[in-house]
Amino acid sequence: MRTIVKIFVPLVVLFSFGCKNKADLNAAGVPEKLVIGVFGGENPGRTQDVMEPIRKAMEKKLGIPVEMTITSDYTAVIEAIHSKKIHVAYLGPFSYILAAQRKDIEPLAVLGLYGKPFMYHSNIFVRTSSGLNSMADVKAKAKNLTLCFTDPASTSGHLIPRYYLNSIGLNPDNAFKQTIFAGSHAASVLTVAAGKVDIGCATDEYGINLLVKKGLVKPNELKVIWISDPIVGSPIVIRKDVNKSFAKKIQQFYFSLAKDEPSVFDKYIRVYYVTYPADLTYIAIADSTFNGIRKIAGGLKGLKLVN
Repeated sequence: MRTIVKIFVPLVVLFSFGCKNKADLNAAGVPEKLVIGVFGGENPGRTQDVMEPIRKAMEKKLGIPVEMTITSDYTAVIEAIHSKKIHVAYLGPFSYILAAQRKDIEPLAVLGLYGKPFMYHSNIFVRTSSGLNSMADVKAKAKNLTLCFTDPASTSGHLIPRYYLNSIGLNPDNAFKQTIFAGSHAASVLTVAAGKVDIGCATDEYGINLLVKKGLVKPNELKVIWISDPIVGSPIVIRKDVNKSFAKKIQQFYFSLAKDEPSVFDKYIRVYYVTYPADLTYIAIADSTFNGIRKIAGGLKGLKLVN
């Protein structure tokens, strides 16, 4: 039986608030407490651990309390910033363009190298022992194969591989025996490694390479059979109703984080990258930088974008 998981589930906000919204702004547009939303991935506890030093450093820099709220998916972060439960959000490229449709947020910063956004890739991979050696093999046997994406709002774990599969005549909604969402990059990798799914999609560094380093996947257990073109990195965004001068202070905090707090920056980056360039830092980014992702999303038939 073919089981297709819908691309977007109803948005559920994983936050609990009292009568007074802790993310309210004063008359000047400045919060009493800065609230930041972050997708926790497959290990929310680990995410909380690496975000705590950033929170403390930001509190010291801004002079006001800062709270990090960890969620179970990108859609919860998107809904939270739209409903003004948080001021700042960490989003992926695809989840950003979904959220930006409301025109109530703008990008603050993105990881960059020498003034340009740091790029990454999407992978499609299989077990080395699967007998699948290329995408041509996948196409020939698709009706008998199962496919695994990550989070529905993931760029490298869903949007980009979905777009590619469609481009070679494999609509994930009906070309495979079964298509599922694992929930995170690590979950996608581990699901394939365990033999529960034939084909997986995930980012390169945060997917296979990181799990090999942690010893959760054997070095030659999985085989990458497709690598995407470079993808622009994940932005940190802010609500447009936040005071512009205050928003600049937050932006400057990120710009100087690698220099001012190198151990804090390193601890955070190593959650996502096995190795990274010494000059990696946060830089400014324009909304238009994500137009390529918008074009891809807009060109996918039946892909419902969150409003």
